[in-house]
Amino acid sequence: MVDSFGRKIDYLRVSVTDRCNLRCAYCMPDRPFEWIEHNKILSFENIFSFVKIAIDNGVEKIRITGGEPLVRKGVENFVGLISKYAPNIDLAMTSNGVLLAQKAEILKQNGLKRVNISLDTLKPEIFEKISKRNLLDEVLKGIDKAVEVGFKVKLNCVVVRGINENEISEILNFGISKNAEVRFIEFMQNSHALDAVKCIGANEILEILSRDFKISPLQKDPHSPSSLFLANDKYRFGIISPHGEEFCKSCNRIRLSAEGLLIPCLYFDEAMSIKKALADNDFDEVLRIFESVVANKPEKNRWAQSEVSNRAFYETGG
Repeated sequence: MVDSFGRKIDYLRVSVTDRCNLRCAYCMPDRPFEWIEHNKILSFENIFSFVKIAIDNGVEKIRITGGEPLVRKGVENFVGLISKYAPNIDLAMTSNGVLLAQKAEILKQNGLKRVNISLDTLKPEIFEKISKRNLLDEVLKGIDKAVEVGFKVKLNCVVVRGINENEISEILNFGISKNAEVRFIEFMQNSHALDAVKCIGANEILEILSRDFKISPLQKDPHSPSSLFLANDKYRFGIISPHGEEFCKSCNRIRLSAEGLLIPCLYFDEAMSIKKALADNDFDEVLRIFESVVANKPEKNRWAQSEVSNRAFYETGG
């Protein structure tokens, strides 16, 4: 499928739950939440029905997200369904890593190829400050297990002013030691984050890293949100900057939320539901909605205009 700006839409991000076992300050800090009741989220059977339609219509890459996808029982079997239907699909998952040591081996056996793991700090006290949980050891064990079973691993680090900017060189060295590509991410303003969370931009991240590494730019992958760089002429890392124009120019992604909303853009609140059509087994209607969402995909997000999104990233997987 191709949107109205000529972008080929071949990447589907599937959120299987809005629930998470962390409460990160930039995403879903402690406050009352209105969780989607379990009986109101899509069954794996219904999600898989849409995944098959998406694959049959040109989707080549699927990423399983949440919330935290590993908190949903049976997600490894869902991964297996996708892998068996399309063995060559680029099948990945984004996880906070807390449960990954327990699940990595079965996920690998069921066909998962890659995993992105959140790692904002290597200090237990900072981890607890960010996430409100004392679980850094579990995350580090999850990273080790993911590397051990043979996943291609990326480490996602959200850089927050006054919290972890002094650790980014240490995190880059950690990524080098694990042969895992680090991606530093600018905080994306959203109404669900704590007001005190402040962004550090890509240029400042590079300035900090340049104190400890020789940094050289690489040619950007046209389908990746990351700008790529080499550290000391040999280690590749990335910076994701949603505030920059390049973030949206080649966007090839559509998102499915756990409650059945097809979302054309991470920023926008606009979405169309496929839940009823899936429940009715009306796959022609599902495809029509899918085509409509792609056709109406916006050219770019509004972060460049210093606006704050109402989108809850724990519902869409970031």
